[in-house]
Amino acid sequence: MPSTRPTRKATGTKAAPAPSKKVAPAQAPAKKAVVAPKSKKRTVEEARDESDDEFGEVAIDMASDDDEEDMDGDDESDDAEDFPEEGEEGQDMSAADLEEDEDEDSEGSYMDGDSIVDSQEELDDEDDEESDFDDLVEDDIDPNFGHNLNEPLAPESDYNPIVREYPEIDPVYDSDSSTEENDNTVGDIPMHWYDDYPHIGYDIDGKKIMRPATGDELDKFLSTMDDPDSWLSAHNYKEGQDVKLSAEELEIIRRLEGNRIPDADYNPYEDQVEFFSSKTEIMPLSAAPEPKRRFIPSKHEAKRIMKIVRAIREGRIVPRKSGYVPPKPKYYNLWNDAEDKPREEHVMHITAPKMKLPTHDESYNPPAEYLPTEEEIKEWNEMDKEDRPKNYLPQKYNALRNVPGYGQFIQERFERCLDLYLAPRVRKNRLNIDPESLIPKLPSPRDLQPFPTRLAIEFLGHEGRVRSISVDPTGLWMASGSDDKTVRIWEISTGRCMATYHLDELVTSVVWGPNKEVAVLAVACGYKVGLILPEKLFSPELTLHSEEYLKAGFANVATGEPNPKAQWKQPTPAEFEKGIRVWVHLQKPVKQVTWHRKGDYFSTVAPDANNSAVLIHQLTKHQTQQPFKKNKGAVQRVMFHPTKPMFFVATQRYVRQYNLQRQELVKTMQTGVKWISSLDVHPAGDNLIIGSYDKRLCWFDLDLSSKPYKTLRYHQQAIRSVAYHKRYPLFASCADDGNVQIFHGMVYNDLLQNPLIVPVKILKNVHQRVDALGALCVEWHPTQPWLISSGADHTIKLFS
Repeated sequence: MPSTRPTRKATGTKAAPAPSKKVAPAQAPAKKAVVAPKSKKRTVEEARDESDDEFGEVAIDMASDDDEEDMDGDDESDDAEDFPEEGEEGQDMSAADLEEDEDEDSEGSYMDGDSIVDSQEELDDEDDEESDFDDLVEDDIDPNFGHNLNEPLAPESDYNPIVREYPEIDPVYDSDSSTEENDNTVGDIPMHWYDDYPHIGYDIDGKKIMRPATGDELDKFLSTMDDPDSWLSAHNYKEGQDVKLSAEELEIIRRLEGNRIPDADYNPYEDQVEFFSSKTEIMPLSAAPEPKRRFIPSKHEAKRIMKIVRAIREGRIVPRKSGYVPPKPKYYNLWNDAEDKPREEHVMHITAPKMKLPTHDESYNPPAEYLPTEEEIKEWNEMDKEDRPKNYLPQKYNALRNVPGYGQFIQERFERCLDLYLAPRVRKNRLNIDPESLIPKLPSPRDLQPFPTRLAIEFLGHEGRVRSISVDPTGLWMASGSDDKTVRIWEISTGRCMATYHLDELVTSVVWGPNKEVAVLAVACGYKVGLILPEKLFSPELTLHSEEYLKAGFANVATGEPNPKAQWKQPTPAEFEKGIRVWVHLQKPVKQVTWHRKGDYFSTVAPDANNSAVLIHQLTKHQTQQPFKKNKGAVQRVMFHPTKPMFFVATQRYVRQYNLQRQELVKTMQTGVKWISSLDVHPAGDNLIIGSYDKRLCWFDLDLSSKPYKTLRYHQQAIRSVAYHKRYPLFASCADDGNVQIFHGMVYNDLLQNPLIVPVKILKNVHQRVDALGALCVEWHPTQPWLISSGADHTIKLFS
């Protein structure tokens, strides 16, 4: 039967994908003449290599479409081929034709191992034979049929699988493929790489995948309110959009939250399958035949056995004889120091104490002087067993064979064991250290003079407790405030009372202004703070200047907004005649007033005012500001830094240092006391001391640590006040025990050297205790080493 040879279609070969951009004509490689090879046979690999060489160099432009139009200047979109529709020429192949071509290629394909030349020779042989081509149509015959495969094909031929280009598939929106959900194909990469770009990656063709549109927080809220199933969705960061969770995924999340197995169909308690059991099975578990290695002895085991056999023959291994009994453990004396020790001694091993050697009175034939008399025997029998110096009496025997058994032997052995078992044994390493060398070497108090040692002046006149005293910056005048609602001004050198001011409330604090050019005295009594100008004590020029300084602030009060927490008011005519110039009314009782070093600002403390407990007032503008919106604890004392814009606030247990310019917390000192009562800052500004109601005085080095450098406890009662001297290295403290402690506190300019603190003097019983209160306040003279103290016994005393 004659065999008919169908026409080879171009669809039978796999075409190479066409590039997205056409190659410019100038860049097309020139065609070279093909020389016939010497051998007619060529493999498929050579054909492929030749096709790759003919492809030439192609310049790929990675720019976008818009950029390419701008650079080339001509629109190439018109030359692009449209997507071929059905019915066009060359595209009328049906599915049946494709299947037929695949079958034909599988039967006669030269990829099965035969070369192209062999297939050509077969074609030549078939041409010689008689064949019937009458049934073929001229249109079905490929024009390249019978072409010599050693020669290159024409570029326009459909049979050439390399040159032929297919149009790129670019479906429009209305096509069926656009309705499919296109997943993000950027791959498994960190999505935060594209946070600053409008796209989120590239697809397989190198095109940008734009970021999906996202709304703001308001759009998310509205979508959440409109969509009742919004809580069922989760945000997919890779896709950049919300994905609705399915019921199976929600069930997995619920099971994970309940600490259960995510898969509901998984049963962790399956019935055990006994692969090896005591039951005899009819059928084997595995029908595989037994491997050969199970029937051949192991060469490795044979080598090991022969090694053991040789050792037994040589006598290196002695097998156990019949009836072998393991040796019993060797018993030894636990407290014996013999040479045969069963184990090595530990590093911390302590030997047992040795027993005392027997004396002469324990001999069976002691000398006569060791034998007791009848009186000693009677006295020994009358004594209690615990009081007897010895538990035996010396006796004399003529021979050793006459000595009876010792009746206390078992008791003594038992007590000896108890002593060894229960008595602690400690190795004592004696150190040859002089105890006096452990005491720190402090200088003698005589070398640290001057400091106050004796009572010089006593100020009498108050009828109540003198709670506060203050010395003028010039050192000539002293002011004192008492519970008798009076403020008195004293001349320090003579002790004479120069002026008395009667107020409506108890006076809790009096402080002189630090500015020598302004004579002003701040007095805290009840809910208000008064500024007093003593006219009789100062010169007319200083009085006039101080008068204008105090009145200048009332002009600013009318223009500025008043602070409701502090009201600046003018005094009545009667109060003006007394010397009071300004009143500052607060919401709660004032306990302390302290000045800034320049004399324009002063701060007040009202512990009952909660958040507004600390207020800072400006004298020239009559303005009040609240530095803290919220206080961390009950404020006890405040203090300005002597040289820097720092502010110290002492609460019940902590001292906080704030920077007024930066308005921030600098440091928090952990005092370790239960209740802080007083505070003072060193004139250099690097150290401070605090006193507490639990009888402790703490010295802080601000450059060293936030914990106390020294904690002194010399008082027997609560400390009420502490104070630094402005010029001398001295500080003092007073307490309810009526004593005043004076210390030498030297601060060195060298930061590597710690402060020197030495107690130099104790002034005992300075003030008598009245209602469990003693000394209430101490203050140093600004220029002299004089100490002034006030107490609950209505007196003020100066020590020089």
